[in-house]
Amino acid sequence: MHQSKISDFGSHMMNQPFTHLDDQGRAQMVDIANKSETRRIARASGRIRMQPKTLSAFLDVTLKKGDAMSVARIAALMAAKRTSELIPLCHPLSLTHTQVDFTHNAEEAWLECIVTTETVGRTGVEMEALTAVSVALLALYDMGKGLDRGMTIGDIRLLEKSGGCSSDWRGA
Repeated sequence: MHQSKISDFGSHMMNQPFTHLDDQGRAQMVDIANKSETRRIARASGRIRMQPKTLSAFLDVTLKKGDAMSVARIAALMAAKRTSELIPLCHPLSLTHTQVDFTHNAEEAWLECIVTTETVGRTGVEMEALTAVSVALLALYDMGKGLDRGMTIGDIRLLEKSGGCSSDWRGA
């Protein structure tokens, strides 16, 4: 396994410049003025693992705090809309659609959040989908922590994206 050194950073910049760094290595927002407006879609997911009794409480809406999945859905929608306020170099986007879905596995005791974000714009919506998933899972943790502080959040990933001049992408 290769371990990066600080000196590797500079050589990487020479071979493949980072779009969020200027020629002096300072953070910058990418200039998207010359990009075409296209329909852009991203889908992301993540899971929260818990004790079986906690999953039952989420699904049966028996938590003292109320309907955790409805709260998490609203949290995801709010997070998608406010991603540029949370992730420093993200452009503010006008989302045209955001969908939040949940699936679960009772045997393995997990809930999965899947978020699809869409816009017509000059930059992609991957960060909005990923942020929405992350915040939804955090909201679930907050709602259920009185019952199960050992819940774990993970597997947050981009599933697919389309639109823009880069080719469509689908995860494995």
